[in-house]
Amino acid sequence: MQASPAPTQRWSASSVISILLLIALALVPLYARSMADPFVVTLASRIVIFAIAALSLNLILGYGGLVSFGHALYLGLGVYSATILSFHGIDNGWLQLLTTLVVCSLVGLLTGSIALRTSGISFIMITLAFAQMFYFLFVSLSQYGGDDGLRLTNGSNFSGIILTDARTLYFSAFVLLCLSLYACHRLVHSRFGIVIRASKSNEPRMQALGYPTYRYRLAVYVLSASLCGMAGLLYANLTQFGSPSYMSWTTSGELIVMVMLGGIGTLFGPLLGALAMILTEEGLKALTEHWMALFGPLLVIIIITSRLGIAGILQSLDQRRGRHRSPTNRKQEST
Repeated sequence: MQASPAPTQRWSASSVISILLLIALALVPLYARSMADPFVVTLASRIVIFAIAALSLNLILGYGGLVSFGHALYLGLGVYSATILSFHGIDNGWLQLLTTLVVCSLVGLLTGSIALRTSGISFIMITLAFAQMFYFLFVSLSQYGGDDGLRLTNGSNFSGIILTDARTLYFSAFVLLCLSLYACHRLVHSRFGIVIRASKSNEPRMQALGYPTYRYRLAVYVLSASLCGMAGLLYANLTQFGSPSYMSWTTSGELIVMVMLGGIGTLFGPLLGALAMILTEEGLKALTEHWMALFGPLLVIIIITSRLGIAGILQSLDQRRGRHRSPTNRKQEST
């Protein structure tokens, strides 16, 4: 009897494009050096950093169903953890990172423990209220620049690796992005992640099964805040400046748009959304100062076309390709 051929594993379009995108991002410094265009590295750094921040939001929004309209608070706390310590002459990157993680974790624990006792529009408004409270707090700190912001005196120094160097910062942000993507993948497919996703679908049933959903959601909220804070530390070294506007509701809205544009609840959605939004923004700004009037309809079209944004469009291409396979190929794959 002739043995049936081994089933061939098909790579999805979203997986292939995402992997190619990571490879392209890894080659950005080489391209910028060959073209003598340092702005490309700066632009790519901004994309990667905001992709990390959007990925942190996707943990609670996409997988946990928690719509936070104040998530930029932790981006701003990460920025100020670097700029305030630098203002006082402390440029040790490890100490700045530790401060960022501690501050963002404590604030996330405090605000999350209150906000997670509510749901829906109440949760949205409470997260927004906390973010605006910290926004006005930093506006009132005149010794740290107030509304005018605070310049980063010295770049974060990680044992001789100074992040104000453009290529060093980019590679650091890219490595953190890759590690965050891997950790997020492992997290959402672990028992912890399954409970988070199941709580999004039916929290009362998970509680009836004996799972303390409040603790699980609080834990993922604190993890999300810490990751966003690390993105803020990198962003401070990119702009070499800290401003209360980094934690305003408009920045939180941009993070939500990135997640929605790329694909809510998908692994590479935040990266795709950050890439699409920032590149589209730069392209439309070159055409007109009223670029948001053009970007808005584009976003609406993508959301109407696919509920999962760009990642959903790629998934629909995979489904169409699967429907167009010949019956012979289907039979071979099923054996």
